[in-house]
Amino acid sequence: MTVRTVLSSPTKEIAIGFDQPFCVIGEKINPTGRKKLAAEMKAHDYTTVQIDALAQVAAGAHVLDINAGVPLADEPKILAECVQLVQSLTDTPLSIDSSIIDALEAGLSVYQGKPLVNSVTGEDESLERVLPLVKKYGAAVVAISNDETGISTDPDVRYAVAKKIVERAQDHGIPKEDVVVDPLVMPIGAMNDAGKQVFHLLRRLREELQVNTTCGASNVGFGVPNRHLITGHFIAMAAGHGMTSAIMSPLHKEQMDAVRAANTLNGLDPDCAEWLRANRPVVEGEEAGGRGRRSGRRRRS
Repeated sequence: MTVRTVLSSPTKEIAIGFDQPFCVIGEKINPTGRKKLAAEMKAHDYTTVQIDALAQVAAGAHVLDINAGVPLADEPKILAECVQLVQSLTDTPLSIDSSIIDALEAGLSVYQGKPLVNSVTGEDESLERVLPLVKKYGAAVVAISNDETGISTDPDVRYAVAKKIVERAQDHGIPKEDVVVDPLVMPIGAMNDAGKQVFHLLRRLREELQVNTTCGASNVGFGVPNRHLITGHFIAMAAGHGMTSAIMSPLHKEQMDAVRAANTLNGLDPDCAEWLRANRPVVEGEEAGGRGRRSGRRRRS
């Protein structure tokens, strides 16, 4: 089965797909819960945006999500400025993230290439406002599996919402390969079967609806100790059930190790090349991924 969502910058393409390595969408450029970044964005100071963009690309992000949702600020102008800045710094494709339609259009209007729009829901108002914009700019879109009734605890209801969005997108001339479904990950600390729900839904989305998928991976570990470790394990398990991308932090080693392990175990890392590159022993005088120097002693097998 070959279903590929292709995103691009002027000089680079990234494909999200069942036959592709897991796609890491960097989440850091988001002022939610980050007072310093929010204040900078409001003042049109993008120092931290620049730092976060370059750090995430260096850590292995394939796509960067950009959110400029600062209260009482000019979100359309800020989002457009951030898109232009980040595109001047890196050739990594972008995800333009806003719930404000004017901000989405501002970001899309200056974007060079084919971005991901984050996001549309199953609510009729959202569908009729966002999908024409996605079609106008030739973008792909994240489809979030909730509607006017909220987020269902029944994964089959969430599947039905995703199916509705995919069909409505096709009515607007957007092919299903350009719809990336977010099955919605609940915190495991609040809903003990949250992982099982998502895994069930991911299998259906892959096998029946045949669409690519993503999620806000860090949600699963909210409120529990060792959050990044459980998020990493979730990513690897979700990839095994069919998830093809995640909005996540590439700056956390636990999560990137999980991505590399999932690619290797799912046969998407030919000759284990990426795994070996990330995990090869470090010799004296050589640096590699912050692993430190190897002592002269040989490891026991």
